Amino acid sequence: VVWTMDDPRFGGFSAIEVQPDGLGFVALSDKGAFVRGRFERDGEGRIARITASPPVPLKGQGEEPLRPGRTDSEGLAMAPDGSAWVSFEGPARVLRYARLNGPAENLPSPPEFARMQPNSALEALAIGPDGTLYTLPERSGGEKRPFPVYRFRNGTWDHDLSIPRSGGYLAVAADIGPDGRFYLLERQFRGLAGFSTRLRRFDLGKTLTGETTLLQTPVGLHANLEGMSVWRDGAGRLTATLIADDGFSFLFSTRIIEYRLHD
Repeated sequence: VVWTMDDPRFGGFSAIEVQPDGLGFVALSDKGAFVRGRFERDGEGRIARITASPPVPLKGQGEEPLRPGRTDSEGLAMAPDGSAWVSFEGPARVLRYARLNGPAENLPSPPEFARMQPNSALEALAIGPDGTLYTLPERSGGEKRPFPVYRFRNGTWDHDLSIPRSGGYLAVAADIGPDGRFYLLERQFRGLAGFSTRLRRFDLGKTLTGETTLLQTPVGLHANLEGMSVWRDGAGRLTATLIADDGFSFLFSTRIIEYRLHD
């Protein structure tokens, strides 16, 4: 589905969170703004229409918007009570919002965040049912080096978890599905040919195990898919909602794509 809005702040979407009913959603741009919207669906559950409010800037610790140079928001995770967490590429950090339209609260940052590659930091962010946060960078620092997964719980970070890296794919989004498993969205850029998208799933425990590749698209099938939300509809069907970043360019469009997933 192509999604448009007559607003210069619209576009560049790097994350999406769909409510459990599959209708309400929040989309986050990589320019420090968010949009609240709603899907209208047909009898088969496909998106028929999208309505949404204009983009709203994220705030810093006060009432003012985030300062220039600190607006590269990439990952979004939302708790059932409406509180939200946002991860950033530069500077690499995670902010907490009691409400997305309110002031931010800084989470502590481990030293590793400051050493992450520019424009390749905290792309992916997810929250577990117990409130634990999981984030990982777009790049690991080497094509055969696993992605480090940073976990925030009880007020501190650890990085005991990791995910194997393969095939030149880079991490762009993560989610904990309603099945309690860890989902990782990845992209591979092939120049003028375009992008390939891969979706992997892992069992989440003391380690990430049971790796399963659910989706790997041909190059050029989809645009630059950067955001993902995994949810289950009223009929029990597991669904991944994906959103494409148009780069704020008239050459591209914001697209929302959905896949039904096998349990």
